[in-house]
Amino acid sequence: MIFIQVAFLIFLFFTVLFIIGQLLKNNSIVDIGWGTGFILVAFFTLLMTKSFGIKNWVLVLLVFLWGFRLAYHVAKRNIGKPEDRRYVEMRLKWGPRFPLFKAFINVYMVQFIMMFVISLSITFINRSMHSTLLGIDLIGIFIWLIGYFFEVVGDSQLANHLRKPENKGKLMTTGLWKYTRHPNYFGEATMWWGIFILAITTSQGWIAIISPLTITTLLLFVSGVPLLEKKYKDRPDWIEYKKKTSIFVPWFSKK
Repeated sequence: MIFIQVAFLIFLFFTVLFIIGQLLKNNSIVDIGWGTGFILVAFFTLLMTKSFGIKNWVLVLLVFLWGFRLAYHVAKRNIGKPEDRRYVEMRLKWGPRFPLFKAFINVYMVQFIMMFVISLSITFINRSMHSTLLGIDLIGIFIWLIGYFFEVVGDSQLANHLRKPENKGKLMTTGLWKYTRHPNYFGEATMWWGIFILAITTSQGWIAIISPLTITTLLLFVSGVPLLEKKYKDRPDWIEYKKKTSIFVPWFSKK
């Protein structure tokens, strides 16, 4: 029952985002809603199941820290700016027929499905009555902290790099970016693997492995890494950077 309720909640959430996006004529609003939606799921499942153990509160805290920071980071980057080029290109690709329907299905409903699948770890944990922290849960929290570090620090280092006029047009190749070409994406995937480990000890929690597998697949092969790799593929400095730096999992630079 809780899974149906979560699906309905996420559907309503993205429907509201769709309406706002069309009023603003800017589908980039969906990116701001991504982190916020998971916070909504975490609190909703906590309240609906009334599982108020320490493990549940730790989970909600982890999701809130990640989701709020991500929503703020994207909002700060997008608000007041034109619609993201990805959505502009989608509009051109769709053509003039049924633009609202195509936006609703291809942008908002696709993300509705992805959020429901990725949030399965959250739902499994909060529907469980076994709310104490076990040793394996501490491992999951530690893995989550590693991921959070890579995402937060990676984003911060990139923002500082872009803020300096002398770096205009230059690639970010120092700090965490020296060890992986996509530290923020690696961090996001790692956090969801950490949350999945928290779900393992719950009833049938192993099913939630679809959660980290989905986000890792999306970041590695669909919407994250491939888009940026394609964007820079013809730049000589990027080609040189690729030769020395791991694409995803952090590793020492090749000489």
